[in-house]
This record gives sequence, C-alpha cells and structure tokens, in this order.
Amino acid sequence: MSVSKIKILPENLINKIAAGEVVQRPASVVKELMENSIDAEAKNIEVFVKRAGSVLIQIVDDGCGMSEEDAVLSVQRHSTSKISSLEDLGKIRTLGFRGEALSSIASVSNFEMRTETTEDEIGTLIRAENDIIIKEKGSFPKGTSIAVKNLFYNTPARRNFLKSHATELKHIIETFKRIALSHPQINFKLWNDDELIFEYSSGSLDDRMKSVFAENILDVVIKIEEVTDYISLNGYVAKPTYLIKSRGDQYFYLNDRFVLNRVFNHAVFTSFENILEKGDYPFFVLFLDIDPSHVDVNVHPAKLEVKFEDEKDIYSFVHAVIKKGLGSYDLVPNITFGEGDTDREKLKYGTYKKVDKDDFADRPAFSKPFQRRRSEIFSEEEIDLLFSSLNPEIKENAPRSDVQHPFEGRGLREVEHETSANESVGHVATFIVSLHNKYILSQIKSGLMIIDQHVAHERILYEKALTAFNTDIPFSQQLLFSQSIQTDPADYELLKEIESYLTKLGFELKFFSKNTVVIVGVPPDIKVGSEVETLLDILNEYKINEREKKLEIRDNLAKSFSCKAAIKAGDRLSEREMRLLVDQLFATSMPYICPHGRPIVIKIPLDELDKRFGRT
Repeated sequence: MSVSKIKILPENLINKIAAGEVVQRPASVVKELMENSIDAEAKNIEVFVKRAGSVLIQIVDDGCGMSEEDAVLSVQRHSTSKISSLEDLGKIRTLGFRGEALSSIASVSNFEMRTETTEDEIGTLIRAENDIIIKEKGSFPKGTSIAVKNLFYNTPARRNFLKSHATELKHIIETFKRIALSHPQINFKLWNDDELIFEYSSGSLDDRMKSVFAENILDVVIKIEEVTDYISLNGYVAKPTYLIKSRGDQYFYLNDRFVLNRVFNHAVFTSFENILEKGDYPFFVLFLDIDPSHVDVNVHPAKLEVKFEDEKDIYSFVHAVIKKGLGSYDLVPNITFGEGDTDREKLKYGTYKKVDKDDFADRPAFSKPFQRRRSEIFSEEEIDLLFSSLNPEIKENAPRSDVQHPFEGRGLREVEHETSANESVGHVATFIVSLHNKYILSQIKSGLMIIDQHVAHERILYEKALTAFNTDIPFSQQLLFSQSIQTDPADYELLKEIESYLTKLGFELKFFSKNTVVIVGVPPDIKVGSEVETLLDILNEYKINEREKKLEIRDNLAKSFSCKAAIKAGDRLSEREMRLLVDQLFATSMPYICPHGRPIVIKIPLDELDKRFGRT
C-alpha cells in the first residue's frame, strides 16, 4: 500500500507562507495598516516606529473602530468588510479588500489591537502570539490602535534579509509620504524612536505638496487637470528645470491608490518629447480617476500592480493631457552670455508663465488676437484676380530669379485671410527679419526671439502628419507628369509595407514589376521638382529611425516626413511667409522643441542686452 506524498499544510504554516507576499518588510506593515485607517474614515493617523520597525510599528487612528465580533474576525484569513461577492471585485473603491493583511501581519509578529467604536462604551483588546488569539475588554480611545512588535521573530530567515535600519526607515518614510500625499484631508504624524519627524496638517493638495516636498515646489511644477465622464487626470508635472536623475520622485495614483505602472510612466515620459535629456526623469504627482470596473487592482497581494481594461486608451489620454499641459506654458529658453560651464547652464529656461491659446503677449504678434484664420476655396479665376491685385507686393518681396522659392509650386489651393494684430489697432507692425535665410528674428515684449525656420516647419509638418493619420482624410496634389523610381527589392517591399501611411500623408504611389514605383500624387508641402528626392529621403530617414530608435510606425513616418519635407536652412522666405510660419508654429501643441529634440525658439532678454551694453 503506497503512502500519500501530498499533504494539506497546517493553518499556521499557510499563514506564514501567505505573509511572505503581503509583508515583505516593515514598510509593508505601515502601508497595510495606514490604508486600513484611511478606509475606516480616520481624520488623524499617527505612525510610531522603533528601530526602523523591527522592534515596533504602531498605527493609531480615530476612525470608526470595530465591535468585539468584528475585531475577532479581522485577524482571521480572508475576513474583510470591504467586499462580499464576486461582483464587488469590479467596483473596488477602498484601499484594502483582500482580507489578508491583519492575519498575515499577526502570523509573523507579536500583534496587539485596541479598538472601540463611537457607539460602544467598552472596547476590545486582541492579542495574537504564536498563533494563539487572546481577547479582552477595556476602555480605549475611539478608533483603532495596532501595535506590531518583533516583526519576523518567528521567521528568522525573513528577519535576516532585512536591510540596515537606515534603509528600512527610508522605505517606511517613502511609504508614509506616498499615502499622506494622496489624502491631504487627513492629519498625519510619523514618529521614529520617540522623535516626531513628520507632521502633515490637513488641507488642500497644494498644501500637502508643500509639506511633503518643499515650500516652493509649486514654482517648479505645472498643474495638470482634465475631467471627462469616463476618466479624469489631475496633479502636477515638473517644469524642464526640475528634471531629476532618478525614478524615485514619481507618484502615480489610481483612484487615490499609489500604484506602479510602466505604461503610465512611459506616457508621461513621451509627453515631454525631447525636452528630457538622457538620464533625466520628470518629477510628477498625478491622480487618475476611472470607473473601477475598467481596471483590475487584484493582481498581487501588495496591490501595487494594476491592469487596465484598455491600456491603449489610457496611454493616449495621459499622453495628450500632459502634452497639452506642457504646451500651455512658455517653455522658451533664454540665452545668457558668459555664465555656466556647460551649454545647458548657458541656455536657461524662462519663467514658465502660463500661455493661453492665441495669447501672444511675449511672442511675435502677427495674427489678429483671439481670431482664427479662416480658409476659403477659390476658383481659378478668383485666384488669378487675387494674385493680380497683390502684384505690387509680390514684386517688392520677390526672390532672386536664380533662386527657386521654397513654397513655390507646393499646390496651395487655400488662401489664408489674416489681419496683423498691430495693423488692426493702428500700431507699427512688429519687425521680423531673416538672418542668413536660416533664423527668423522678431521683437517680443521681453526682448528678442530667434526661431530656427527649418525645425519650426518640422514641428508644423510633424503635427500635421499626426493629424492626417488620425483623421484619415488624405489630401494629395496630383502631378502633371508622374515620376518613376527604380528601387532595390528591399526598399520596394518597405514602400509597399508603409504605403497606407504614405497615402494618409498625401502620397499616391503605384507599384509595378521590376521594383518600379511611380509617384502620381504628393502632399502639398513637397517642393515642385523634388518629389523623387523627397520620397527617397523620407524612406532613408525612416529606415534609420527604425534601426536606431525603434520608433512606432506612425511616429517614425511623421518625423521622417517632417524632417525631409520642411523648408531648409538657406531657403529664402518672404516677410509674409515668415509671419505665417511663426503663427502656425505657435498654433502647435509644443512649439518649443522639434520632433527630434532640438530647440525651435530661444529668447535674448532685454535686460541681458542692457547688461552687455553697460546699461545696468
């Protein structure tokens, strides 16, 4: 007769195994007990630790407390007041719900709980030690006090894996701050070895930010807020001058629960586009609120991991909201001369004033304020009449006959009506000039603004390309004479692979045998006579980005198109075209950085010029 090798483990061993997932270190105990206090609607929560939690962790709150029956049940496995059915898992709003924390903590410590409700005159004392539970009656302050002594005393292997007191205290402080940050309406205190080290008074999120980080923290962050019926995001992200060298100061809360999510972090990082230098990370404190039925927080006992029903939608929403927030501030760097040892120190970002849409208070003001340009479609006869009436101005601003105009023959079928803001109010027009057909110089309120015309046009075309991908309404300019390209087999297959994206940009291609590609139509932004060259340049840039940067197809193609279709350094622009280019630049979502990371705009403050000319 064979002897069974499989046995059911005893309850005390099961508890200790389960405790390994929930209670990984003293900070885990602090997290679970603080979250229970918050769920109990406490207004004041105090945390006491001794010897970094190895000797004592005590959480005292003034929450609703527990009755005698509930107190006894609370230290049993899978006992909870937060859920009662399978359906409840889909609408979790509390921080705790699994019913594992107290039983796990009690199984690896000398555990003591004192609790009393507001209705009862007599409270309950629960002691758990060596898997024995003792119950007593007593009179205690309203709320709950839980003391966890000698953590891991009966699991020496786990206790031996604890780090130094300094390291464990650091984790406790991080946990305390994370929870305190997300609940500014609660008073929090943290005591270490009988010394009060943190005290956060209740107030607004702004108040809590100042308490947790620094009194001037709001000066170096940008407020983010977007509310919809389905999902909402609010909080703060760092301005470029407050980028950090570690991932530590990044706080993401889902329905007020601190969680770790790489998808969310990546969405924030990419929102900064190329403002981030290698090794930089953005500081952020962000709160995402969503219907709990669209997210799964029951992934791991520690409840730090979550899964979204549609991560792609969450990613797109977060990316768009952060980008919109960053784009609403003036992020143009100022040039200061002879200061600092590095380029980054010499190129200092400005004061980050909030800029409303169409607010050109410290930008070149060329279009009429608060009035959108309107586009109309004209017949051939009307276009001829229009341009004949403009003939004197065209002659005055005409380029040399030996230089092809950069916008010439780009198939512009729409004529933009614009009124200079200064002309409309009778002021002298803001000057705008070209420097070496490469940079555009213009007067602004604070001094002088310098714009790189190539990367400015890159930004415009990049966002135009992304819009074309999203709207799926291609506009192609038909060529009078089609252009043929003889490609190698690899390029031929690649062009076929990305043809649908090229079509959305405005290219119309036909594929024939022997690796022949015929260009029938092109986007209006392609210079006449450069159709073949530009398409091949876009293809080569796309291959480089794919190989070296591994960009997503749409982003890769948008960047490749904008880089190769944009006007070049050396292309001569008329004054009207420079003004139009500047207007279109500041209508984009991020007019400060080109898609590849180069600055588009810089300022030389008037006081810097005054200093150099000895006026100060």
